[in-house]
Amino acid sequence: MSQTDALARLWPASALSVRAGDLELRWIDDELLVQIAQLAGRGIHDPGTMPFEHPWSRGTPDEVARSVLAFQWGIRNRVSPDAFTLEFAVLHDGVVAGVQGITANEWAVLRRVTTGSWLGHAHQGRGIGTRMRMLALHFAFEGIGAREATSGAFVDNGPSNAVSRRVGYAPDGAFHVAREGVAVLHNRFAMSRERWETLRGDHAAALGAPIELRGVEAFRAAIGATVDS
Repeated sequence: MSQTDALARLWPASALSVRAGDLELRWIDDELLVQIAQLAGRGIHDPGTMPFEHPWSRGTPDEVARSVLAFQWGIRNRVSPDAFTLEFAVLHDGVVAGVQGITANEWAVLRRVTTGSWLGHAHQGRGIGTRMRMLALHFAFEGIGAREATSGAFVDNGPSNAVSRRVGYAPDGAFHVAREGVAVLHNRFAMSRERWETLRGDHAAALGAPIELRGVEAFRAAIGATVDS
């Protein structure tokens, strides 16, 4: 048995992948993590903006890269039937472009996930953000049987809000969040399973290729998920 197979048996999340054509979401191993950290260090947003609640993306390239390493190393063990945090590398044509996160709390009861993501500056404005969210939703609903998916963005984060609307989320209110010492409105969006089922055909057309899920059976068992829940 190879090291990769042994790790997948012991830690099923490590074998997860969602792919459609030239775009893939893949569990972040150490090799990908270094590339992701370096990508973040090269810049995610303009210096005068802050799309994140915690300003981890400010600092020198090395400081930002170290923040990414520390965060990713700190969350890898957060997988259980009650709650989980998954962070996928986003690969476009095999090149690391960003990160797509999927988290859940009280999963056994709520079957609800929340998505969050970022793209490196060089990969923005090319439609990747919309497609990677579609892949994340496919994983959530088709792969692990979620009932609902939520997402959010500060009101001044135009691109992220636009992705949620384009993918078909329903507006779900707004609330103030502290950002760098200031209360800023944060939009919330929700996607029910029923709504996703009406949109999945549109998503498939937009992706332009069949969606491949890998490693989901073992991961479903690890978190006690069923696809018909």
